[in-house]
Amino acid sequence: MITFRSLTRLLGAFLVAVALAPLLANASPIRIKDLVEFDGVRGNDLVGYGLVVGLNGTGDGLRNAPFTEEIMSNILERLGVNVTGEQFRPKNVAAVLVTASLPPFARAGGKIDITVSAIGDAKSLLGGTLVMTPLNAADGQIYAVAQGTIIAGGVSAQGDAGGVVQGVPTAGVIPSGARVEREIAFDFTALNSLRLALREPDFTTAGRIEKAINRDFGRGVAVMLDAGTVRLDITATRMPSPAHALGRVENILVEPERKARVVVDQASGTIVMGADVRISRVAVSQGNLTLKIEEKPIVVQPNPFSDGQTVVVPRTDAQIQEEPGIGLAEVRPGTSLSEVISGLNALGVSPRDMIDILKSIKAAGALHAEFVVR
Repeated sequence: MITFRSLTRLLGAFLVAVALAPLLANASPIRIKDLVEFDGVRGNDLVGYGLVVGLNGTGDGLRNAPFTEEIMSNILERLGVNVTGEQFRPKNVAAVLVTASLPPFARAGGKIDITVSAIGDAKSLLGGTLVMTPLNAADGQIYAVAQGTIIAGGVSAQGDAGGVVQGVPTAGVIPSGARVEREIAFDFTALNSLRLALREPDFTTAGRIEKAINRDFGRGVAVMLDAGTVRLDITATRMPSPAHALGRVENILVEPERKARVVVDQASGTIVMGADVRISRVAVSQGNLTLKIEEKPIVVQPNPFSDGQTVVVPRTDAQIQEEPGIGLAEVRPGTSLSEVISGLNALGVSPRDMIDILKSIKAAGALHAEFVVR
C-alpha cells in the first residue's frame, strides 16, 4: 500500500501546501462592519413599469406586445395628445421594467442607479431613452422617479439572412438615473439599543464580537443574543448619538470563525475549500474507464453475372480501455484537504475526477466539512 506521506516526498507541491496550511488556518482580523448588518440600516427595493423610446427599429412588435401600445397611449394622453381610436405600429418603443434599490438614509433630491429590462419582444434597448417612470416600494408609495438614456449591456446586428448577438442587449442600466422623491420614515437618533445581525451566523464569531466591543468601550455595552445577533446598548456607550456609537463599533477588528466548507462547481470544474477542512483516515483509489464503440460496415458485392444484390454487413468494434489510476493511497488522520488536493494535482488528476474523489470521501464519512455542489 502506498501511503500519502510517501507520495508527498516525491512531489514538491505537497510541501508548499503543508507550509501554507498553518498560515491559512489563522484568519486575519476583519472589521465588524464587514461581518454584520445593523438593524434598521437597510435598503429598500423599488420597481416601476415604463416605456423606452428612440430605438432604431429594435422595439416591441405591438401585435405581440399590446401592453406597449396601451402605455404609449396613456403617456400621450397625459401630454395632451388625443389618440383615441388611433392605431400605432412604430418599432422604436419598448415596454420595460425598471428596478432600483433605495439605500439607507437616502434623502429627497439624491440620485440612485437603476436597471432597465425589456418585457416584450424588443431585440435591443441600445440607444433608447427611458421616459419618466415612477418607482414604487412594497407599500405602493412612489419613492423615486426614473428617466434617462440607457447604457445597454450588449449589442446585436441583424441582416436579411441572420444576425449576431453579443451580451444581453435587452437589459441595461442608467447611472444616477432616478431621483429620490420620498424619504423612508426612520428616526435613527431615537434608538436606545441596536441589534447587529451577522451575515454568517456563528456562536463563536458572535461571542468574539461581544468581547471585542466591550473591551473597546471598557464596560458591558454588548451582549450576544444568539448565533446571529449581538445587541448593542447605545445608551451605555455614552456616545453623543447612535451614529457616533456605530461609527466607533464598525471599525473594531474581530477574527471571525469560519465553517469548514468545500464548494465545487461541476460545470467549470472549480473547487474552493476552507483551511479548516479535515479528513479522517481513508484509502483512495481512482482510475478512468473508457468505452469506445466504432461502426465499420462492410459492403458485400454479388458474384459477376449472378442474380444477386449488394448487401451491407454491419461490423462493430467495441473496446474498453482502463487507464492507470493513482493506485490505492492512504490518507492519514487529520490530513488537511489542501494536502490531499496538492497530492492529487501533482499526480495529474483532472479537476472533474478530483470532484468525484471528494464526493466519494464525503460519502464514506471521512470528509469533515460542509460539502456544497453547485
